[in-house]
Amino acid sequence: MSNKKNDSTTPENQQNDNTQIRNLIITFAVGLILWFIPTPAGLESEAWQLFAIFVATIIGFILKPLPMGAIAIIAITMTAITNTLSIEESLSGFGNTTIWLIVSAFFIARGFIKTGLGVRISYFFVKKFGKKTLGLSYALLVSDLILAPATPSNTARTGGILFPIIKSLCITYDSDPAKGTENKIGNFLMKTAFQGNLVTSAMFMTSMAANPLIVSIAYDVAGLELTWTTWAVAAIVPGLVSLAVIPFVIYKITNPVVKETPGASEWAGKKLSELGPIQKSEKYMMSVFFLILIMWIFGSDFDISATTTAFVGLSVLLITKVLTFEDIKSEKGAWDTLCWFAALVMMASYLNELGMVGWFTEIMEGSVAGMNWITAVLVMAIAYYYSHYFFASMTAHISAMYGAFLAVMMTVGAPGYLSALILAFFSSLMASTTHYGTGPAPIYYGSGYLSQNKWWGIGFVISLVHIIIWVVIGGLWWKFLGYW
Repeated sequence: MSNKKNDSTTPENQQNDNTQIRNLIITFAVGLILWFIPTPAGLESEAWQLFAIFVATIIGFILKPLPMGAIAIIAITMTAITNTLSIEESLSGFGNTTIWLIVSAFFIARGFIKTGLGVRISYFFVKKFGKKTLGLSYALLVSDLILAPATPSNTARTGGILFPIIKSLCITYDSDPAKGTENKIGNFLMKTAFQGNLVTSAMFMTSMAANPLIVSIAYDVAGLELTWTTWAVAAIVPGLVSLAVIPFVIYKITNPVVKETPGASEWAGKKLSELGPIQKSEKYMMSVFFLILIMWIFGSDFDISATTTAFVGLSVLLITKVLTFEDIKSEKGAWDTLCWFAALVMMASYLNELGMVGWFTEIMEGSVAGMNWITAVLVMAIAYYYSHYFFASMTAHISAMYGAFLAVMMTVGAPGYLSALILAFFSSLMASTTHYGTGPAPIYYGSGYLSQNKWWGIGFVISLVHIIIWVVIGGLWWKFLGYW
C-alpha cells in the first residue's frame, strides 16, 4: 500500500479549499445582508432583491470561490427560485445576440491558434521589424493589433500566441530573472506587450470578452447603439497613437541593456522556415478573417448584423474543416463566457427595467452637482479608471459601475455617445495599473521580469499617458466625428 498522501490533503490544497469556502460564505453573506435590508423608498422590492443577487454575483466574480460560469448559474437560479424574476426572464440573457457575437468570435480565434496562422503573423513582423529592441516591441504590438478584432479573449492572445514568442526571445538574449539579467530585454518586452494588449483590447468591440457587455448596457441604460464600426472608428486614432507612444515611454523607463536585436530577426526567420509554406488551412483562415472584417465594417449597409457576420465566418471555417465541431465543443472559454455573460446581461437589463439604475443615478448626481458636463465627464471617467485598483476583473468592474457612471454623465448633460465611448475604452485601459486587473496581467507579471513596485510604478505612469491621449487626442477625434 502506498503511503503517498492524496494531493487534496496537502496543507497547500487544504488552505486553498478553506479560502474558497470562506469566499463562498462571504459572497452569500453579502447577498443575504442586502436581501434583508428594507427596500429603500422609491424602489420596488423586486428591484432591491435583484440588486442583492447582482452585488453578490459581482463579489463572487472578484473573490472567485467558484468559476465565473458556476457563479452565474447560481445567480440565475436565485433570481428564479426567489420569484424575483420568472424563469423565462432569468434565462432571457441566453437569447441576446451580442452574447453570441462574442461566443462565435471565441471559436474563430481558435482557428488562428489551431492553424498556426497567429504565430506565423507574429514571426513575420518580428523578422521584418525586429532588428532593434524598440522595433521588436512594435512588431509584437502590430501582431496583437492584427489578431485583436477576431480574438475576444485578450488572455488567449497573450497565453496562446504572444507570450511564448516573447519568452523565447528573452531566452535568446539571455534575459532571465533567475540570472539577474531581466533588464537585458525581458522587462521591457513583457511590460510593453501587456500594456499594448490593453490598447488593442480597447480598440474593437470583439477584442475583449466584456466589450459586448458594454454595448448591451449602453443600449439598456441610454438607448445608445454602439455598432462594431462605430466602436472601431472612434478608437482607431487614439488607439494608434497609444500603440506608438507606449513602447517608447516604457523603453525610456526600463532602459533595456540590449538595444540592437538582429538575432531576433534571424530567429524569427528560422521559425518561419520551420513552419514551412503557408498551409491550405491557414489560407482559409486568412480569407475568413478578411471576410468577417469587411462584413463587420460594411454589413450594416446591407442590414447584416455583426452577430450574423460572426456566424457566417464560423460556418465557413466548419465547411472548410479548418475547425471541427469537436473544436467548438472543447472551446471552454466560449461556453464559460456564454454563462456569465448571459447572467450579467439579464440582471443589468432588469435592474434598469425595474428602476434600480434610475434610482441609483439620482443618488449619484449629487457628486457632480454644479459641474459643467465637461468637468463632470472628466471627473467620472478618471474615477472609473482608478477604481480598478479594487477589481481583479474587468467584467466585474464593468458590471458594477459602467451603467451607473454612464447614466450620471448623461444626466448632467454630457453627450451620450461621448460618455459611452470614453467609459468603454477606459474599461480596457484601466487594467494598466496592477498585476491582477485582467487575465494577461498575471501571465506577464508571473514571468518574474518586473517586481510589483516596478509593475505598479510603470503602470501608473502609463495610466496618465492613456488618460492624456484618449481624453485630448481622442476628444478632438470624437469632436471631428460629431459625438460632441
